[in-house]
Parts: sequence; C-alpha cells; structure tokens
Amino acid sequence: MNGSGGLIPLDEAQARLFALARPKPPVEIALVQACGHVLAQPLLATRNQPAADLSAMDGYAVSADDMPGPWTLIGESAAGRPFRRAVKRGDAVRISTGAIVPAGADTIVVQEDIRVDGTTVVLTGDGPATPGAHIRRAGHDFADGALLAPAGTCVDARVIALAAMAGHGTLSVHAPVRVVILSTGDELVAPGTPLPSPAHIPASNGVMLSAMLHRLPVDMNMPALLADRLDGIAAALADHRDADIIVTTGGASVGDHDLIQPALLESGGSVDFWRIAMRPGKPVMVGRLGNAIVLGLPGNPVSAYVTALLLLLPLVRTFAGYQEVLPHIRQAAASVPFSANGARQDFMRARLTDSGLVPVSSQDSGALSSLLAADALVIRAAHQPETLAGEPLDYIALG
Repeated sequence: MNGSGGLIPLDEAQARLFALARPKPPVEIALVQACGHVLAQPLLATRNQPAADLSAMDGYAVSADDMPGPWTLIGESAAGRPFRRAVKRGDAVRISTGAIVPAGADTIVVQEDIRVDGTTVVLTGDGPATPGAHIRRAGHDFADGALLAPAGTCVDARVIALAAMAGHGTLSVHAPVRVVILSTGDELVAPGTPLPSPAHIPASNGVMLSAMLHRLPVDMNMPALLADRLDGIAAALADHRDADIIVTTGGASVGDHDLIQPALLESGGSVDFWRIAMRPGKPVMVGRLGNAIVLGLPGNPVSAYVTALLLLLPLVRTFAGYQEVLPHIRQAAASVPFSANGARQDFMRARLTDSGLVPVSSQDSGALSSLLAADALVIRAAHQPETLAGEPLDYIALG
C-alpha cells in the first residue's frame, strides 16, 4: 500500500501496475480470429510471392527480340490456367493480369497497343519501352523464409492478408487476456430494467468497460451486479482468482459502503496501492488475488472511463504483448485560456475545433454526457501554470 496513505503520481501508478503483468503464452489461432492479437513469433514466408513471373497487365506475351512484330497468336495464359508450351520467335500468347508468363517470353505488350486479325497480332501503338515490361518477377513481393513481421506486431487486416499469401492458415499470437468485470452498488440496476425508485440508477460502467475492451484480445466475463455486501463481494472476487484481471467499479474508496479493499483482504488478496494524484479518478486501487491483478476503478462513470483508458486498457495490452500500451499523446493549440492546475494531474474533457482545444462546459465526474460532448482529454500536469490561447496543449483523442 502507499506508505503514507497519500496520493502517488499517475506515471508511478502505471509503472507499478504494468510491472505486475507478463505477456500471455503463445497460442495458434485461425487467421479469421487473429485480428487485434499480437504476434508471439515472427511471421516468416513459407513460399515465394509471386511463385513465378506474372503479367502485370492484360496483353500479349512476346520475346523482346521480336519487336515490333507482327506475331502469330498461339494460345492464352490466364490466371490459374498457364500456357504450357514455350514461346518461340514470332509467337505471341494472349495473357491476363496475374497469369504466368510463358517460357521464352520476356515482355508484355499491353492490349491497347495491339490489333488482332485472326491469328495475326499487329502492333498499333508505341509498345513497351524496354524488355521485361509489365512483368512481376518471381519473389518480387517476398521470398521463401523472409521475415514479414516481427514478434510484437499487432495483427490487423494487412498482417492477416500477408500471412495468408505467405502460406499460413494460423498465426502464433499471445493468448487472450481473461478479464472479469464486477460492478458493485446497491443503487445499480441492469441497463434497460425499470428503476424501482429514484434512488436507483442504470449500471452503465460494466457495459462501457466491455465496449472499451472489445477491440482487444480478451476473454471477458461480466457476472451479475453485486450488492454492497462484504461477504458477497469477497466471494465474487475469490470465484475469479484465476483470471488475469479482475476490474471492479465502485466501492474503491474508504467510505462506509466502499467495500472493495476489505473484500479483497477478506478473500485472501493484498492491496499494492490506492489513490492516484489524478482528476478524475483519484480512488483507484490495485491489488493481487491468486493469479489475478485486481484493479478497482471509481464508480463515477467519467472517472471509470478515464482510469480505464489510462490503466485498464494499457494493462490488457501489456498482457497481450503490445509494444506500445499507453494512449498516443497529441498536441494542439489552446483556443481559449486554460487556468493554472492544482496538485493533481488533470484530464479535462475538451473539443478540438478549427481554432484549437476548448474545454466542455461540465467537468463533473458524474456528467456522462460530457464524454460524448468531448473528443479529447487535455492533459494538465500537476501545478501547471495557466496556458494562454494559442499555446500548445497535450491531449488524448477520444472515440
């Protein structure tokens, strides 16, 4: 725990949290399931691409020594149906884009420069400027054994297409991260359910966190909502001690109904630290229980969103083997003055306009609509002086 019970800087909290995680072991998965995973092994080609000289254009395959013709048409080479005989002097073979160039031919004359009279092929245009024109040579894209992507590469559609072309039907990637989302609070009701009284609210944090994680390689479990009961929360934590991450929302502070810390200790876990010098999101807790890292996020929805963006998602990326885990920091000018900041690092909701960054009207951590009104989180360092209009600001893009 924090030795003095005080706040710790966000960068220290991130470093301590991510140090608890190790990339998951490799698994082989089908290409269609691999998007968003990270390569655990280098991707190597198992074949040459192309495997033979191919035509880059529709036209006629000839020998450059025969230019400017005429030629006798002796057959056709189509993609997947090559011409089997060799081209001799005076011969031409009709050829399609992607078809194998027949033996004896070394140049493609594009069809726009040709007229065909029966079996006589006549050049009507300028023809190719050099021998070898319009041919993709064997191995031009990559050769058998070539390194196509190093370990640590995030798999996207480009990687999947390249792997397929290189002869792979599966990829070696880091195993999915097992994440359990526990939402606590007597006031919570499942989304879409009628509220029993004005004291109740729809549970938005669980579905929000699930949506934030959906593009990452996770096996997600979101059990039923938990009431503010020490024994029930402790039992739920213990039930999921084999997960990689247990993330809770609500109850992470020290009020009478903030039960995450005591429930974690009750279930046999330990607290590493809590309370971060950031706004919103101060009452974050990090601990361990069995195999799992326990990340206790605040219950206020904006605080839960910001801390998930800065802590939960990077933690999942660390487990998943990502090389870069933190959000990308951008920079833009302030459109209006931003006042001096206090003792906590601040993440202000803002709009990026043509003239620069403008804070949204509400910075309250319970104002969920302000998240949708914003497309940026402006980063204000602790004790940062006033930023005048036109001066640069760091920000994280939202959405």
